[in-house]
Amino acid sequence: MADPARADPLAEAFEAQRDRLHAVAYRVLGSHADAEDVVQEAWLRLAAQDTATIGNPAAWLTTVVGRISLDLLRSRRARPETAYGDEVSELVTADDDAEPAAAAALADSVGLALLVVLDSLGPSERLAFVLHDMFAVPFAEIGRILGKSADATKMIASRARRKVQATEHRAVAGREHRAVVHAFRAAVTEGDFEALLRVLDPEVRLTAHTANGVAVTLGATEVAAGARMFSGAAARHRAVLVDGLPGYVSWREDGTPLSIISFAVTGGRIAAITIIVDPARLRAMRLPDPM
Repeated sequence: MADPARADPLAEAFEAQRDRLHAVAYRVLGSHADAEDVVQEAWLRLAAQDTATIGNPAAWLTTVVGRISLDLLRSRRARPETAYGDEVSELVTADDDAEPAAAAALADSVGLALLVVLDSLGPSERLAFVLHDMFAVPFAEIGRILGKSADATKMIASRARRKVQATEHRAVAGREHRAVVHAFRAAVTEGDFEALLRVLDPEVRLTAHTANGVAVTLGATEVAAGARMFSGAAARHRAVLVDGLPGYVSWREDGTPLSIISFAVTGGRIAAITIIVDPARLRAMRLPDPM
């Protein structure tokens, strides 16, 4: 990204807002790369403006980022193949016993589970929900981006909120979720097929990212039958949070990462598992050191 580092009030105002603008764009778009592009475009538009025409740079920049992001969302709907994919290299990992400050920062991140939920919303719903519920932007300002009245925008955000609340999973792993994951790992270690079935949701979905592509397995019986892949040749493992979800990283004896696994737990059972065993993707991720 170009660096607007020149010492003038406009550049200083942008720098003060850069992180917030990136956070807004990422939550709307679900892609760090797209968010960087949006923020860069916002800077270019700001740099071309007459400073006398901008009374509130923060609000002006938020509006510009919102409009650019909305255009990208609508473009994705017109061309679905351009929608964000599984950006596994961008997963945020932290020790499961992280310090409170680190845990708070992780909880503030947007996990893949929430991004999937947001991706089910229409562009206007997603923008309204993110700007209002996550960044407290007034409905009147959001309405100007959407070309709607404040009341209409409030209704759009309310509809989006109901959809999110109906489908979202708890992002930060709680004690009960960790207990379920621990039970799963113990069942794998002991080769206890029946115990595996007890902790897996009947319609559990396993998504495995391998060097040869993505493989999906559906159903508790099928996932339990293939549970050997969760132990493999791992010599060490470490409990972690993966974008807020409970999981663990495994390493070989030589310290090479073998896999990273995350679990979505609903109703006391594992509803979704994501395992990454692709060496290239593992090398691109920010993983903790082996214990």
